Amino acid sequence: MGFNGGDEKKGAKLAQQRAGQCHTFAEGAANGVGPNLFGIVGRTSGTVPGFAYSKANSESGVTWTAEVLDEYLTNPKKFMPGNKMAFAGLKKEKDRADIIAYLETLH
Repeated sequence: MGFNGGDEKKGAKLAQQRAGQCHTFAEGAANGVGPNLFGIVGRTSGTVPGFAYSKANSESGVTWTAEVLDEYLTNPKKFMPGNKMAFAGLKKEKDRADIIAYLETLH
């Protein structure tokens, strides 16, 4: 069990469905419309090489912990005004927990 009882297998499927069109998840995979998310948990925001981040993201100083990701994924525009991710957020706590549990395995 991952973050808040999240299920990493369900999270892998959800991540692909909800974020796979913009993000990649495999180590060494190219950035897409969004940055590669491999190793995101524990990483400082705006630091994936070769990705052109918004000023809001690159200057935020945020470290992506499970708890911070939970808040961000609830409402990205509210959490980080000025970021360029075109995603309204995940309202269901269980969906966020499952996705974060999956992201925690990507190391």
